[in-house]
Amino acid sequence: MKLIPTIGLEIHAELMTNSKVFCSCSAEYGGTPNSRCCPGCSAFPGTLPVLNRKAAELIIKAGAVLNCEISRTTTWDRKNYFYPDLPRAYQISQLYSPVCRNGHVIIKTSDGEKRIGIKQIHLEEDAGKLIHDRSPKYSLADYNRSGMGLIEIVTDPDLHTAEEACAFVEKVRSMLQYADICNGKMEQGSLRCDVNISLAPEGAPLGVRAEIKNLNSVRSISRAVEYEIYRQTRAIENNEPLFQQTRRFSDTDGETYAMRTKENAHDYRYFPDPDIPALVLRDAELDAIFASIPKMPEERFTQYTGEYGITASDAEILIGNKILSDFFENALKEYDNPKAVCAFILTELLRRVNLGEIELENPPFSASDLGRLVKYGYTDKISRGDMKEILRAMIEKRKTPEEACDEGGFWIKEDLKLVESVIDKVIENNPNPVAQYRNGEQKVFGFLMGQASKELKGAATPAAIKQMLESKLK
Repeated sequence: MKLIPTIGLEIHAELMTNSKVFCSCSAEYGGTPNSRCCPGCSAFPGTLPVLNRKAAELIIKAGAVLNCEISRTTTWDRKNYFYPDLPRAYQISQLYSPVCRNGHVIIKTSDGEKRIGIKQIHLEEDAGKLIHDRSPKYSLADYNRSGMGLIEIVTDPDLHTAEEACAFVEKVRSMLQYADICNGKMEQGSLRCDVNISLAPEGAPLGVRAEIKNLNSVRSISRAVEYEIYRQTRAIENNEPLFQQTRRFSDTDGETYAMRTKENAHDYRYFPDPDIPALVLRDAELDAIFASIPKMPEERFTQYTGEYGITASDAEILIGNKILSDFFENALKEYDNPKAVCAFILTELLRRVNLGEIELENPPFSASDLGRLVKYGYTDKISRGDMKEILRAMIEKRKTPEEACDEGGFWIKEDLKLVESVIDKVIENNPNPVAQYRNGEQKVFGFLMGQASKELKGAATPAAIKQMLESKLK
């Protein structure tokens, strides 16, 4: 009997706002526990929520980049459940009238492209965080995260493999980062994923569903899906009962464990929140938000490979990281030579990153600095062979390219008299290669050029050396 896995995802992405979604507390990550709370997000009696306008703009932007229909009027609901990390004993969320519906994303897998439907995206507040390892007897509650603006992206049950699930999460994460909606830092919990999975014979109704909660890495998503497929397959083949459950995944042993019986929507007793007015969107407001969306990865890839003439493989590396792609584009503002800038970034800059010498998120020089360095090398202001050494000075000594060139004497000076005397000496000291060249063996020119360049380092441009050498050899 062939069993088909069916997978649906719920991606929770924290929004890049300065304050929380229904109060003015800071939304910055971390901080001393319970230092970023107020009576509002701590649910003191008598406090009322006020919607963060920026959060509303960001979910609309998310709907646009994920190809969703945007509701002109949207309302708020209370999702009731009792847990220590939820001060109100309910979560302000959306069920009946979410902001975004009926979207889709195209993913790429080893089997080709596939369209994954998005059922809805809704805006809600995040819960607090329970800490279990500070005390042998108690769990502690940190409410700094409570009330953070959060969007939940709910897919249709269109996924069937771990590869597809990971591809979808990576694609959505990249799009949210590029649109400046969520920083995508899964290790900080800024983006996390719940996986719903069931198995059933091909053509049969969906099987009993399990939900694996709060997966915060792509690797964990892959491992959790693979294990859950194995667990449910084994149970079905052995005629063991399966229960609708919420489960957790252990990174240590690679298995999922039951936490509680899986709730359905009616278990949360959703009802309209009377404290928050409906959000009514006008066309002019939507147009302004849509116009603020920056270039997305697909658009950049088309531009890089088409207009810039960069290879597809190099373009994929550049757009694979928004920080890197932005750095590349800002460097181009200083020197409009995409191939040269791309080559230096992918070889020298990324090599330094991989060696741990610099952090891409906080390099010791600007994209403009790197753009000028490449410009100097490709316009014969410095030798291209010295660019690596100059970059090292920019890293280790926090120098600008100009300061590094001044200090290291890397600027090329056009001393034509010296060029002539050195070339005369090279010709005199290498009679055999000179004779070979004059007899038609063009390949020895490179050797003679190298000898002259070695002597003239910094005294002339390669073009000037080449021109003088050719003249002398004739």
